Amino acid sequence: MSTLLNPSAVYAKRRAAIGRALVKAGGGVAVLPTAPELARNRDCDFPYRHDSYFYYLTGFSEPGAWLVIEASGKTVKSTLFCRPKDLEREIWDGIRLGPDAAPAQLGVDAAFSLDTLDDKMPDLLANQPAVWFPFATHKGLETQVDGWLNKVRARVRLGAECPQSQHDLCRLLDEMRLVKDAHEIAILRRAGAISAGGHVRAMQTSAAMLRNGVKGGLREYHLEAELLHEFRRHGSEFPAYTSIVAAGANACVLHYRAGNAELKPGQLCLIDAGCELEGYASDITRTFPADGKFTPAQRILYDIVQASQEAAIAATRPGKRFIDPHNAATRVLIEGMLDTGLLARAKHGSVDDVLESGAYRQFYMHRTGHWMGMDVHDCGDYTEPGSSPQPEKDALGQMVMRKPSRILKPGMVLTIEPGLYVRPAKGVPKKFWDIGIRIEDDALVTAKGCELMTRGVPVKADEIEALMRG
Repeated sequence: MSTLLNPSAVYAKRRAAIGRALVKAGGGVAVLPTAPELARNRDCDFPYRHDSYFYYLTGFSEPGAWLVIEASGKTVKSTLFCRPKDLEREIWDGIRLGPDAAPAQLGVDAAFSLDTLDDKMPDLLANQPAVWFPFATHKGLETQVDGWLNKVRARVRLGAECPQSQHDLCRLLDEMRLVKDAHEIAILRRAGAISAGGHVRAMQTSAAMLRNGVKGGLREYHLEAELLHEFRRHGSEFPAYTSIVAAGANACVLHYRAGNAELKPGQLCLIDAGCELEGYASDITRTFPADGKFTPAQRILYDIVQASQEAAIAATRPGKRFIDPHNAATRVLIEGMLDTGLLARAKHGSVDDVLESGAYRQFYMHRTGHWMGMDVHDCGDYTEPGSSPQPEKDALGQMVMRKPSRILKPGMVLTIEPGLYVRPAKGVPKKFWDIGIRIEDDALVTAKGCELMTRGVPVKADEIEALMRG
């Protein structure tokens, strides 16, 4: 079913921008399919979700659609191929937009039935200098393009010329998607607010169920259900990713999926969950005491992680590099590891020594953030375009040549998510065993710093306890 929630002018503007980029690169034709439908079993499909690149340029969420953009000189023309109207299928699967209505609804220049794609594509590719399509994203797409080009080559004796080069369309689209426009930012803020409400609901439910008792105990799936309920009732189409609801030691498994483990008083619960709204993700992690009260050991480590996130937030502003928030958070975490005895100063030395040795990775083994937008791990280079590789140490301490980290600019959106994960191990104080803590917010880089779009759910330990008491 078509879900045309946004004005077509937004997408027309983006198609025009891609057209200008194609012209600047020498012109050509861009070809972009949406995602296919996928069978879940013999009786039904997985819930359908469009291709992010395709939706970014069209706002069209039906399956079985293709976008073609022709760019030459000052002329940019967009053509949509989509499923034809079919009254019988629409009874079962929902109303189709159809090619006749597509130009007015979507702002494309022309639209045709999907079953004419193979016939029309050779004509659209003929006499063009280049063809652009997303590399390594759609199985069989390269073969399909080759088939169209072979048909063009078969016409060379009739005067047709075949495109002489092929280029990755993702290279252009990734740069566009990395900096969000006002339309995207508005949706991301709403998604962040909805997701924050889900986390608040889960925290309060956890405290209430343990306070009042529940037959069979409080389970991780109970809290996952509260998240999904809050997401959906505010208009979210899907979770942005599989929700993590991890009780106690499960929080030390980074990609743990909500299961049936029981939450008990005195345990922490880590929830990493966010909704998708109108094609855009949110991504929040909070760690809270299941019964609403941190133990002294939990509070010590929680305050360290929270301080590390504040250091990372302060380093998230224009002109800083993507890696700077990670570096700022890591130094605070290492100081905390040394102060608490997770790492013995006598053995590991100073903060700089621990950075050099990499010993901190026993308790903090991931980066402090990633790009976010239409995809929860959104597209975009993490290194600065046009820069030269420089020597640096990788995660294993080996010298490698890498480009400098990306310079942050207003409109970029990234997560800030430091953590500590303490598994039982020799030399590690037992009071910290099986404690896993992560705090994550979505940050929009602004002209003077960053805006946290997900602070509708508290972060400070005292505020979390106050919320759960209420």
